[in-house]
Amino acid sequence: MLKPSTRRLALCALAGTLLLLGGCATITQDSGFKTVADVARDRLGKDATWQRSPEARDSAAQRTRELLAQPLTMDSAVQIALLNNRGLQASYAELGLSEAALVQASRLPNPGFSFKRTRSGDDLSIERTFSLSFLNLLTLPMATRIEGRYFEQTKLLVANQMLQVATDTRRAYINAVAAEQSARYAEQVQQAAEAGAEFAKRLASAGNFSKLDRAREHAFYAEATATLARTRQQAQAEREALIRLLGVWGTDTGFKLPERLPDLPKDRPELQQIEGYALRNRLDIQAGRLQVDGLASSLGLTQATRFINVLDLGYVRNSKSNEPRETGYEIGIEIPLFDWGGARVARAQSIYMQAADQLADTAVRARSEVRESYVRYQTAYDLTRHYRDEVVPVRKRISDEMLLRYNGMLVSVFELLADAREQVNAVNGYIDALRGYWIAQTDLQMALGGKLPTAEANAATTAPNPPQGH
Repeated sequence: MLKPSTRRLALCALAGTLLLLGGCATITQDSGFKTVADVARDRLGKDATWQRSPEARDSAAQRTRELLAQPLTMDSAVQIALLNNRGLQASYAELGLSEAALVQASRLPNPGFSFKRTRSGDDLSIERTFSLSFLNLLTLPMATRIEGRYFEQTKLLVANQMLQVATDTRRAYINAVAAEQSARYAEQVQQAAEAGAEFAKRLASAGNFSKLDRAREHAFYAEATATLARTRQQAQAEREALIRLLGVWGTDTGFKLPERLPDLPKDRPELQQIEGYALRNRLDIQAGRLQVDGLASSLGLTQATRFINVLDLGYVRNSKSNEPRETGYEIGIEIPLFDWGGARVARAQSIYMQAADQLADTAVRARSEVRESYVRYQTAYDLTRHYRDEVVPVRKRISDEMLLRYNGMLVSVFELLADAREQVNAVNGYIDALRGYWIAQTDLQMALGGKLPTAEANAATTAPNPPQGH
């Protein structure tokens, strides 16, 4: 039997421990955003900001205006999107929600206090009870670790969303520049077709051009006019898609794009061990691993508490008039008479197996995406180089030769104009091939985790262990 002083000392020690355990976790200033910023800096070479104050928003707006004052490049477009995309800013709130859940899990529920006062005639009865969930105290460390893993998972998933926005912005930028380049070329073709149609009309009036040839030139002019209208509409649509990703409006939408896409790189790097590189660097796979680990811990927690779901410890102090004061404690525990916790354990096991299989599926998909993206990247490079080095130069030589023959009266005007139409197809094919290459490179970067391997990583030959469940 403990002495009253000993019991008071034990209660004070317990209270101190509870205060320590329940108040150690707090909300941080950045809510884990440093992970996102580090990923942006390492894989994109860009700054990512979470604008949670008017000062931060004003700073981002100022930098956006500075970048838009110059002709927009692919890199500046990505930077503006990271600063200004409102959908991306909204996704950062997941960090705050997850951290709040972690902090909440690391704190004990508030204790309960009940007070009862009754009177029967001259008899006065007072009951006081102070209660606390003792089970939550026992499971607090494990629950905190589980939520900590979920928080780390959330940081990786949000960072991956940031990479996806960067990828979408690159793709939209490439499409916008290519569309405007095509529209400008379509305008040149339309002007040339108009001049050709007018020339054919005059020749026909002089009797030097057949009705059929004149009709052909007029048809080409009509088709060129329709093509010009379609390319202008497509250019505006692609520009609006880019504007939405940049998150700009008003006068900021009047930014200037370059007149043409970047040239094809001199060499196409031969990438090795890209599947292993992707499994090491893709954030969705890293997040999947954390999820599986967290669910494994959660399963252990479920098994440990399957029989004890409610365990309340309370201190009781009752007093009645003209009677000795009553003190003591009470324990409330759920008796597993009907529910032995098997359903909860089975549910936790099913959730764990589901997550493990989803991780394995993600790994399989990642490997396939990398292989497909790399083949498309190689093909696009080779096709664009073929257009640049073979198709377009050959068409130009043919056009030059046709012009010389026309000046020497060896070919007719119709043959010269027909050759010009063939040259249009070659130029449009090259623009589309170049656009396809840059899109393929962008997709490959995302499939590999946000960037292409460095020379050191590309030289590595050791493949990583497959993720759990694969």
